[in-house]
Amino acid sequence: MTEPVVEPVVEPGAGSAPLVAVVDYGIGNLHSAHKALCRMGADARLTTDPGLIAAAAAVVLPGVGAFAACMAALRAAGLEEPVRAAAGSGRPFLGICVGMQMLFTSSDEVDADGRTTEGLGVIPGVVRWLPPGVKRPQMQWNLLEVTRPDDPMLAGLEHDAWVYFVHSLHGVPDDPTVVAATCDYGGTVNAAFRLGEVFATQFHPEKSSEAGLRLLGNFVAVAAAVAA
Repeated sequence: MTEPVVEPVVEPGAGSAPLVAVVDYGIGNLHSAHKALCRMGADARLTTDPGLIAAAAAVVLPGVGAFAACMAALRAAGLEEPVRAAAGSGRPFLGICVGMQMLFTSSDEVDADGRTTEGLGVIPGVVRWLPPGVKRPQMQWNLLEVTRPDDPMLAGLEHDAWVYFVHSLHGVPDDPTVVAATCDYGGTVNAAFRLGEVFATQFHPEKSSEAGLRLLGNFVAVAAAVAA
């Protein structure tokens, strides 16, 4: 596949580049997400520093793997409360994959001892298993069905936006209007969410070619507007 051509919001390294904190708690699609945000013009920084997370124009919480392991790593790094505070601060916040799932109240996925794990509780609801009868994980490109076309994060993704998924569970919010996009995988699967200034995707925008870069570019544009 050739590299998609998507223009950055601001030139990388420019003084107007918004500071975006990418939370580094030792697990996740850190480097690919960081690289993609930089490509779209952000002053993106991998960080374990609560002060930088609090000072940034926008915050990104990545994640891959198991819900319980990611939450345990976040807590061990002393970043649970800084991340929760950032998500409630009114600044642009983006959760990706398990980083998205961690924003929910809890997950049906249990740890090695069979126990459930509490999430950050930013989005009230539960992360549920994909519908029965489908292959888990969904590891493929799928067509995004945008349910909130007015959302600035989804600008330019209203038609024929194919994005890349690797997951076995999806978020089911208490309030269905929080769902910003879905896909079809043995039924309707929730793919993106919006609550206040928090936006979250089950798919990986940093691995989703042109559509994913466009979404990350939209995020950088929102962050730049906040920082201006």
